[in-house]
Amino acid sequence: MSHARLSSLLAAATLAACSVSRPDVVIYGCTSAGVMAAVQAQRMGRSVVLLGPDRHLGGLSSSGLGWTDSGDKAVIGGLAREFYARIFTRYADDAAWQWQRREDYGNRGQGTPAIDGDARTMWIFEPHVAEAVFEAMVEEHRIPVHREAWLDRAAGVEVIDGRIRSITTLAGERFTGDVFIDATYEGDLMAAAGVSYTVGRESNETYGETLNGVQTARARHHQFDRPVDPYVVPGDPSSGLLPRIHEGPPGEEGRGDHRVQAYCFRTCMTDHPDNKVPWPKPADYDAQQYELLLRHLLAGWAGTYRKFDPIPNRKTDTNNHGAFSFDNIGANYGYPDGSYAERQAIVAEHRAYQQGLLWFLANDPRVPEAIQTQIRQWGLAADEFVDNEHWPHQIYVREARRMVSDWVQTERHLRGALDTPRPIGMGSYNMDSHNVQRYVDADGNARNEGDIQINPGGPYPVDFGAILPKRAECENLLVPVCLSSSHIAYGSIRMEPVFMILGQSAATAAALALERGCAVQDVDYDALAARLTADGQVLRAAGDAGAAYVSLDELAGVVVDDTAAELTGPWRPSGVRRGVHRGYLHDGGRGDGACRGTFRAELAPGRYRVELGYVEHANRAANVPVEVRCSDRVHRYTVNQRRRPNDGTFHVLGELGLTGPVSVVVTNEGVDGYVILDAVRFTPIR
Repeated sequence: MSHARLSSLLAAATLAACSVSRPDVVIYGCTSAGVMAAVQAQRMGRSVVLLGPDRHLGGLSSSGLGWTDSGDKAVIGGLAREFYARIFTRYADDAAWQWQRREDYGNRGQGTPAIDGDARTMWIFEPHVAEAVFEAMVEEHRIPVHREAWLDRAAGVEVIDGRIRSITTLAGERFTGDVFIDATYEGDLMAAAGVSYTVGRESNETYGETLNGVQTARARHHQFDRPVDPYVVPGDPSSGLLPRIHEGPPGEEGRGDHRVQAYCFRTCMTDHPDNKVPWPKPADYDAQQYELLLRHLLAGWAGTYRKFDPIPNRKTDTNNHGAFSFDNIGANYGYPDGSYAERQAIVAEHRAYQQGLLWFLANDPRVPEAIQTQIRQWGLAADEFVDNEHWPHQIYVREARRMVSDWVQTERHLRGALDTPRPIGMGSYNMDSHNVQRYVDADGNARNEGDIQINPGGPYPVDFGAILPKRAECENLLVPVCLSSSHIAYGSIRMEPVFMILGQSAATAAALALERGCAVQDVDYDALAARLTADGQVLRAAGDAGAAYVSLDELAGVVVDDTAAELTGPWRPSGVRRGVHRGYLHDGGRGDGACRGTFRAELAPGRYRVELGYVEHANRAANVPVEVRCSDRVHRYTVNQRRRPNDGTFHVLGELGLTGPVSVVVTNEGVDGYVILDAVRFTPIR
């Protein structure tokens, strides 16, 4: 929206007569979550209105993110699965394949096939196809949609006695309803209603996490893989830093800060000559902005094309890849709380940065010729985003505001160390934070900070409490997108299928609150779970009830699971559904000493049998080093993990007199196979 358009809307708010609409449920935000919430509310017999600042429906799902971040597709149910089934139906029509033969497309998706013929779902798609599906769902259910309806964030939310009575747009249009849902990526309705929220990263200490706050040691992906000089004049700090490098140190490891993971546009490209638009050159193009990238390329980095992920019709969903790529690192800190004009300026700068980068790669004579030649084969897709110069209409807001409520979903919930008693849907993707800053390290080289890509260990439930504000702050608002979550947990939850799932669950809770005449916080969970299950939502992973896992409740003694261990190094979750609780970790057979797991317990004085849990296999290490530490004493053991544990789950290390803080340390130093990290048990000996 232009500055002139914004000014005219502000003026209209004071001049126009207010039009009033009173549906049961008012949904602000035309994202994928907003659409699913509207459809679910209508299917439950409630009147609904969908409005938001967007011109197009579907958010990121219809704005370039067609290479779906789906994780474990088995836990995607309800309306979300229906959406992907409708995508399948669209591409079953030969007319959908205008620029490519179906048989030439292949079937590669993100970890699984793009097209699942047995389940009749399709997970990879073009932007305009996704938008058509969203539009069809809204039209079929006769849902009124108010587009380009910008909430008056300063004075447009009327709250009386802890309940939102109405919201008003900048154009003066007023919507009165009984329950409201904030489905925006920014959380504007939530914030304007006075609900508590946070922006940035918490410290690890805040919620007892390991992956939050400043992360330099773990930031190994999308990183400079060789020395790259950060100074205007190489080797001369007095010449100043190159553009897009931050002054000062990155901060103390694990400490919280205000920084937000980087945004970008998921760019839809094509190499079909009849559908290709040449790369646009920004009006304020400045090649110096990409000098750091040039130095990385000239140093030998060759990963420019590795995230040109294929979608149908010879197009791509192109994402960030590498140390200097589409992610505009550090340029978005002011976005979450920014005014509309401030956000517009940030979005415009991101667009110019990303278009300038593509122009630079294709045209700057200093770029290696092979890269220039490859980039010139591509361009923007002429049949996508036709009203926006073929550029995505929605920037990828990976994270903005996050509500702070009585329940905060954290890393420990995702890993299964803490229970999630009221599930309303599931996630499963990596805990994935993109980089948040670029700095100069102690060796005088450019480095990125903040990237985390850690598997939580399998699918996990999201609790009902995560979408509920504190009762004292608002009793008739649900927040399925900017939900109550820590930064690192949100890094996994923030995927489009999960937003669709939570949008449907929020609308279900809204309908039940209306039926019972109660606050959303008082919705009966059993009734909510029953309706969600009936509507196809998946609330627990199949493995959670399977016999393959040993439940913590079944075990005597003091048990510390790997989900509660302190981890150093690239431990990986196993795909095998065995072991204690939700499975186990392994070191990938590295044997390099980089992996270390520490199990801690506080024990009353006494004598204990100390046991190490693992799942045996012939590829395991026969010489796993284990230490039990208590006070100033260290007991050392070597465990053969190729052999079956004593009771099938736990191997006895020894019987020891222990008191107070005790730690058991497992490493992969000098081992001859895979090292398994599962659990430790301390059993009192009477």
